[in-house]
Amino acid sequence: MSTVETWDAARAAAIIAAHREAEGAALPMLHALQEAFGHVPEAAVPLIAEALNLSRAEIHGIVTFYHDFRHAPAGRHVLKLCRAEACQSVGGEALAAHAQARLRLGWGETTASGALTLEPIFCLGLCACGPAALLDGKVIGRLDEKRLDAIIDGALR
Repeated sequence: MSTVETWDAARAAAIIAAHREAEGAALPMLHALQEAFGHVPEAAVPLIAEALNLSRAEIHGIVTFYHDFRHAPAGRHVLKLCRAEACQSVGGEALAAHAQARLRLGWGETTASGALTLEPIFCLGLCACGPAALLDGKVIGRLDEKRLDAIIDGALR
């Protein structure tokens, strides 16, 4: 798990400048900003827009279109549950509902303690091992409620 930096406009400007000449620079900039700050800070949007000669609305549109960009820092652990059809067909929908009810979270939300963020992911390529998930980037297949509860319990500690 990586550490995130506190918002710093000068640091953001340096990240933006480092990616300005890349082809399709907006996405590399956004990924680098999220890597540094744990999310894409709203204050970064006008900096990116100015650097790329785009409107703030265009940058906001990119950030909101892609599911992986966060608007707030994630929890200490991130649990991504597969939402693709193959996982849904083997119980993924019920598993997702169980996780949301147990944690009292919607997609993209973080527990009040800051321990766990619950996110959807649309196919992990583990169709034969569904339902599947990622916990902090580690792939987990053949999930059921008991295994999911153990994963959640561990993350909440």
